[in-house]
Amino acid sequence: MDEPTSAPQPLPVDRLYRRADLSQLEFATTAELSPLPGLQEQPRAQEAIDFGAGTAARGFNIFAIGSSSARIQQSVRMLLDDAARSRPAPSDWAYVNNFDAPHRPVALALPPRRGPELEKATHSLIEDLKVSLPTIFESEDYQKRRGAIEQSIRAKNEQAFAALNEKAQARGIAILRTPVGFAMAPARDGKVVPPADFNAWPEAEQVAVRDAIKDLEKDLDETLRAIPRQEKEQREAIRNLDRETAQFATAAPFDEAKTQFSDLPKVLQHIDAMHADLLENIQLFVAAMAEAQERPGASAGNPMDRYEVNVVVTQADHGTGAPVIEELHPTLGELVGRIEYLQMQGALVTNFRLIKGGSLHRANGGMILIDARSLLSEPFSWPALKRALMRGQIVIEDASRFVGLTTTVSLQPDPIPLDVKVVLFGERMLYYLLSSLDPDFVQYFKVLADFDDEIDRTPSGEAMLARLVGTIASQENMLPLDREGVARIIEQAARIADDSRKLTLLNERLHDLIAEASHWAAKSHRDVVTRQDIEQAITQQLRRVGRVKERGAEMILRDIALIETSGKRLGQINGLSVMSLGDHSFGRPSRITCRVRPGGGRIIDIEREVALGGPLHSKGVLILSGFLAGRYAMDVPMSLYASLVFEQSYGGIDGDSASSAELYTLMSALGELALRQDLAVTGSVNQHGVVQAIGGVNEKIEGFFDICNARGLTGTQGVLIPEANTQHLMLRNDVVTACRERRFAVYSVRTVDEGIALLTGMPAGERGTDGQYPEGSVNRAVEERLRAFAEARKKAGEAQARIDNT
Repeated sequence: MDEPTSAPQPLPVDRLYRRADLSQLEFATTAELSPLPGLQEQPRAQEAIDFGAGTAARGFNIFAIGSSSARIQQSVRMLLDDAARSRPAPSDWAYVNNFDAPHRPVALALPPRRGPELEKATHSLIEDLKVSLPTIFESEDYQKRRGAIEQSIRAKNEQAFAALNEKAQARGIAILRTPVGFAMAPARDGKVVPPADFNAWPEAEQVAVRDAIKDLEKDLDETLRAIPRQEKEQREAIRNLDRETAQFATAAPFDEAKTQFSDLPKVLQHIDAMHADLLENIQLFVAAMAEAQERPGASAGNPMDRYEVNVVVTQADHGTGAPVIEELHPTLGELVGRIEYLQMQGALVTNFRLIKGGSLHRANGGMILIDARSLLSEPFSWPALKRALMRGQIVIEDASRFVGLTTTVSLQPDPIPLDVKVVLFGERMLYYLLSSLDPDFVQYFKVLADFDDEIDRTPSGEAMLARLVGTIASQENMLPLDREGVARIIEQAARIADDSRKLTLLNERLHDLIAEASHWAAKSHRDVVTRQDIEQAITQQLRRVGRVKERGAEMILRDIALIETSGKRLGQINGLSVMSLGDHSFGRPSRITCRVRPGGGRIIDIEREVALGGPLHSKGVLILSGFLAGRYAMDVPMSLYASLVFEQSYGGIDGDSASSAELYTLMSALGELALRQDLAVTGSVNQHGVVQAIGGVNEKIEGFFDICNARGLTGTQGVLIPEANTQHLMLRNDVVTACRERRFAVYSVRTVDEGIALLTGMPAGERGTDGQYPEGSVNRAVEERLRAFAEARKKAGEAQARIDNT
């Protein structure tokens, strides 16, 4: 048997708004409060980050999730900085030329902060050689030795030609040098015989001359063939001289450079390779000196570049411990590095000096913090990060090659071993989507750090939030807040949390409110932010986003959108809904109506029939059928046809928060009992008639209050809310004031019976021992109407049967 019910009474004013309790803190302004150290009131997230940052196991990277307004990246960064300070500083990394395969630059690992030292030492060595090598190659000793080599070769050539000329003269032949080579002709008395005179010679003499020329041509050919060999010998002799000279000039500088890095075998190996390449290409190097002096600076085609060192990451820029890098723009190039190009003579060229490190290089050996949404928004970045984690290496990749946009010859730098803790942060939905849609995700991000959006509103919680407010004001150079100003911030934090027993941890919302209040305080020439400034900031924030709300209220007040706030109507009620536009939400009343007649036991949801109702709204309507079938006239078939609709609704509707209002309307239409129009209703309902909690209760109450207040408060107007929602109430001051003065009221109801009694002014009634509801009760009227419908349906069926039989 149901418990006796009575109409609910207005809630006491102290349940409509909970004021802050700062009794645990003694202060006049926030300037006196100690800063809030570290991450507070987030034990779950803090434990997860401490664990993830502390374990070296593969795949235990961290995904921190929370509201976008919580500034969780700042909290995560704070914890990572603490963890990184206890870690050793990682290696410096540099790329150097691979003299055997220039397209595959060599990666050198160096102790922390030694990379710039190597770069500077190498650069100084090259600069010294730019001066010393040209000097020694221009020295008198070198020129004499080189001249002797050249003279020796020339002497050999001249001696061979002299011997050939002497032999030719002995046989009466002259060797002539022409523009196209050498020629031979008969000669007498040292003069060349003209062809006409030669033809007048006896035949025997002509034959002898021709035979001599043939023999001499063979000798000339052998002499000419010997010239390239001799020139090659000359070049080889000069090259050996150059090597010997360069070896003498560079041995001491290279040995000096090696002494700085005697503890680094890989560096010594590179310096030896550099020295050997320099000796092998000494003339190329010396020839580049003049050009470098004319065009100073790096050039992709300058031979001097091959001996420089490209430090892609160094710990010299960081303090102690491991680095913590926050990547704000995680493109492929910014993440894994890139290879740049220079345009020279119409072509794109590159070398190892144009390799640029990415954020993974800078974070290697430490931690990297990346916004998950930004990472997923960049093409190629998410797969590249997964490949890097899978390989344990940083491989520089070119996005243009993935889509075939370039055929330029590029480099293949050595991969660099990767040892980094990756921390992604983002909204919860991103994490859940990745978990569902990317099978590799859980393999690489095994630690979830879930940040709470709110904390319990206890005295200690309020004290913590007060210190947080002081910390924000101090760090952002805002005016300090006085005691009442802090109290108002705390109360607004409960309003943002939509719960009087909770406090929001959405730092961005609090920061914006404090910043705006500080502005208004400064404009009023105050040194501290007061409660008045906080109120003004809240009012201005609402005004800036209030255009849509004001236009909706105007339509109601002009009777374009029909909402009544007085009188009674049959099958009509004021429901309450919430509209959300970005971060701003506001409530507005909606008229819900119902029509009934005998039928087949079906309740028609017009919103669903025209595809404007969402699944949750349709579920709420279907629950009404279960309530009616389980409470009324259970001995006869349900013989009802009812239609429910949100009047003047032209958009989608979802959620079940109006199901109790729809049930009241349905009961009104069935029982032919008028409902009060000076009351509005919100709350969902289950099949047993229990009214359940909904969201946005403050906005809904205020939305109906604004309409009533604009028309004039009568003292009878109010809102029915679920009893479970009373703990969420943090109403505006004008609503609380009106309730205190009994010009408006908020009622809490536990069951449909309590609500219908208030709306109709009649008792709901409980079923007696005779199985009947009492006369004059709402439930009796509803049940009698349903029985009448069942009887009408029965008679209609019998009449149809008689017609069919005839």
